[in-house]
Amino acid sequence: MTIRFENGIVMTLGANNRVLWDATVVSDGEKVAAIGAAGKMKERFPKAEVVDCAGKIILPGFLCSHHHFYSTMARGMAPPGEPASNFVEILERLWWKLDKALLEEDITLSAQIPLAECIRNGTTTIIDHHASPAFRDGSLDLIEKAVRGAGLRASLCYEVSDRNQPGGGIAENERFIKKTGKGDGQIAAMMGLHASFTLSDATLEKTVGIARDAGVGCHIHVAEDAADRTDSLAKYKTPTVARLHKMGVSGEKSLFVHCVHIDEAEMDTIAATKTCVAHNPESNMNNAVGVTKVLAMLKKGILVGLGTDGMGSDMLAQMRCAYLLQRLDQRDPRVAFVEAPTMLLQNNAEICRRQFGIRLGEIAEGGPADLAILDYQPPTPLDENDFLGHLIFGLVDATVDTTVCRGKIVMKGKEILSVDEERIAARSRELAPKVWRRL
Repeated sequence: MTIRFENGIVMTLGANNRVLWDATVVSDGEKVAAIGAAGKMKERFPKAEVVDCAGKIILPGFLCSHHHFYSTMARGMAPPGEPASNFVEILERLWWKLDKALLEEDITLSAQIPLAECIRNGTTTIIDHHASPAFRDGSLDLIEKAVRGAGLRASLCYEVSDRNQPGGGIAENERFIKKTGKGDGQIAAMMGLHASFTLSDATLEKTVGIARDAGVGCHIHVAEDAADRTDSLAKYKTPTVARLHKMGVSGEKSLFVHCVHIDEAEMDTIAATKTCVAHNPESNMNNAVGVTKVLAMLKKGILVGLGTDGMGSDMLAQMRCAYLLQRLDQRDPRVAFVEAPTMLLQNNAEICRRQFGIRLGEIAEGGPADLAILDYQPPTPLDENDFLGHLIFGLVDATVDTTVCRGKIVMKGKEILSVDEERIAARSRELAPKVWRRL
């Protein structure tokens, strides 16, 4: 189907970002067929379906480099016992109990709900990290089905850990990686690992071997809290990144998440191995684990992207949080104005290219037709030179009207078309109390 998304302000992004007023993006199937002045596009594609984007900004769909769909049913839940006083207690008292309480339908709903929220926020591609020890085998198939049903793109993995059993989750990852292969542009696979402090050398050796043989990267939490670093130094006499690199976990297709507590030498290792990093500012603040030194990493040429860590699915909100957090941490109002948007708009695109093998995050002829169309009337001039100011201080509060992924409209006029949001939320409200009781 050919569709004209017309009369909007198009921000193409990519290496040669253009801001085009009164412009149209034409999709043909899964690809962008043309971009240009609305009148000319109407002449070239007179029979195309029309979506009027007057008063709206047309952007590439947003990308999330780290999510946890399975965390959905924790909303509103009061963890039993005393409130956790540190990160390890948060894991022990909340997340490691929640993931063990999830059963088959809970997993499906826990994916469908954040996928609907991704659609509402114009987020079209997600790199997810899953755990459900009580229903592990086949769990990634359930999430894949939910992603395909929502019409979005996702890279999936299962969180291997020794905390429940040695190498728990290896088989599920290996099965899904073999099934997915190089992916089809909509679904990709990685080797999921929890963190250094829950993984033995034997488990790391086996998982890295599987990943290497399949040509995929490893997706792992790295030094999110000081406890991970302390554990590595005590057990292996080396910092977290150094241990993981020695075991073969690093590499240009691998994704190190958080990296809050790493030193300069570890940054150099990440840079030298071209390993990706996912920064999750809201989650780090919520867990009180510290501030990732993303500006230092970016200066070293490290590919740092932005994720949510399951805190939500609004990538513009994560971008502005990163911007504000770095200014506060550095006590410097001159920093992060360019770096925070770069992490979201450019670096996430490169991270996803390494996973999916396609160039996302830009509107280009022949490229993927993934769009986020937002209500926005610029109150000041808007062009290539000042769009970052509009992004950080204007678009971050704009409402997404229409979301398109792979050329298919999954939300139009703020109505989600691919997911029955009301039904799944109602069913989740029925099941969530049962999950909480199982905790």
